[in-house]
Amino acid sequence: MKAHSPAISRREFLAQTSCAAASLAGAAAMAADATGGGKPARPRIGSVSWNFHSLAPGANPEEAIDIIGGMGFESIELIVCARDDLKNYWTDAKADQLKKQLERHRLAVSQFALFQPVVEGLTSLDADDRKRSVDYFENGCRLAAKLGAPLVNIVAPWARELQRPGGGYLPRHIEVFRAREGQKFSIKVAPTFDYDAVWQQWVATVRELLARAKAHGLKFTIEHHTHCLIPDADAFLRLWDAIRDPDLGYNLDTGWTLLQREYPPVAIHKAGPRLMNLHMRDIDGLMRIFVAVGTGVMDFQAIADTLKRIGFRGSLDIEQDHNQGMDMKETCGRYLKLMKQCLG
Repeated sequence: MKAHSPAISRREFLAQTSCAAASLAGAAAMAADATGGGKPARPRIGSVSWNFHSLAPGANPEEAIDIIGGMGFESIELIVCARDDLKNYWTDAKADQLKKQLERHRLAVSQFALFQPVVEGLTSLDADDRKRSVDYFENGCRLAAKLGAPLVNIVAPWARELQRPGGGYLPRHIEVFRAREGQKFSIKVAPTFDYDAVWQQWVATVRELLARAKAHGLKFTIEHHTHCLIPDADAFLRLWDAIRDPDLGYNLDTGWTLLQREYPPVAIHKAGPRLMNLHMRDIDGLMRIFVAVGTGVMDFQAIADTLKRIGFRGSLDIEQDHNQGMDMKETCGRYLKLMKQCLG
């Protein structure tokens, strides 16, 4: 004769099924974390795709995705290098192809970046010039959403009224190497330069960019570089205070931070909950050359410890300069091992 189970009340039944559901949900969440399918228990260790391709027009990330995924990285940052690439390479069909490639490698897209030439008119006081750059930015937002990136990113532009002597990328103009006698460090500043007007327009433009990013379900991050409108954490906080939107975030670059003599852990504390992504670099003892990760003076353990203290759960993407003779795979592999140790 079979024993009968005691009858249970409806309330007891619901309690038991709720517990079972919670256990299953917890197990699923743990499994997702283990496979990279959910939010990790620590920051992701990632790499920018351009560690393995150029930033020239026409560059594509397909080989880089295979390399970075094959090395065991957990996330990757992708970039549009030129305006024409948005129509010649970054089509919807290509985005679908890349997404499948990323899924095969279990690579999350940490953020989707637009290189400076794509959006260089964002600080222009000419409305038509600004609109063109804002529209290119929105094209990037559409692609970011299609690829599953949570963030769309730019490096803060510099005022159009500033120019490096001889032209070129102004943020890299940081020294006079082997200066001739009497030579002075200089930046050409247009006589029409009105910083207040540029800053106020920049704030209004960031509001518009943020609205476009949010319309695609994204957050918007800005990275700091020398001589740009956002050169450091303090400048970003000034911008954030003018906008005060939690979907506007800071992309902190450890190398550019220390190059300007700000200690990265302090900058991390300043940014706090507004910190959404990091670019990780090493730097030499004079704090002017971005040397191979692990060969300079960057205190990666202090950075990792500070990120733990503030509860950061974004991505730590190595962005390594292509120094002559460097073995990029060896350097990135060393970074991956180092950060696993630092994060515990």
